[in-house]
Amino acid sequence: QVQLVESGGGLVQAGGSLRLSCAASGSIFSGNAMGWYRQAPGKQRELVARITSGGSTNYADSVKGRFTISRDNAKNTVYLQMNSLKPDDTAVYYCNYLIILSSHNYWGQGTQVTVSS
Repeated sequence: QVQLVESGGGLVQAGGSLRLSCAASGSIFSGNAMGWYRQAPGKQRELVARITSGGSTNYADSVKGRFTISRDNAKNTVYLQMNSLKPDDTAVYYCNYLIILSSHNYWGQGTQVTVSS
């Protein structure tokens, strides 16, 4: 089992910044990817950004150039720096931990990000 604890959501004005953090604990596997998904009201959950334990990253087109994902493997923590936030970024953001070998996913409880115009 892997437990994920998120922090850093909140309310910010358009153009502002927020930083999300997610710490993983429990049965940590070396071959993993950690990332962030988001779900806005009435929409499907979508991938925002992901980073593997080796440092490879991928981003949704909508956040490229504005969001940066990083991780501290020693702390089993992933970060999402969100800059130039837009009202369309408003959603519940979920931390995700993927065990690559088994494709098993773990999810955090979600943190609300609200961007006012």
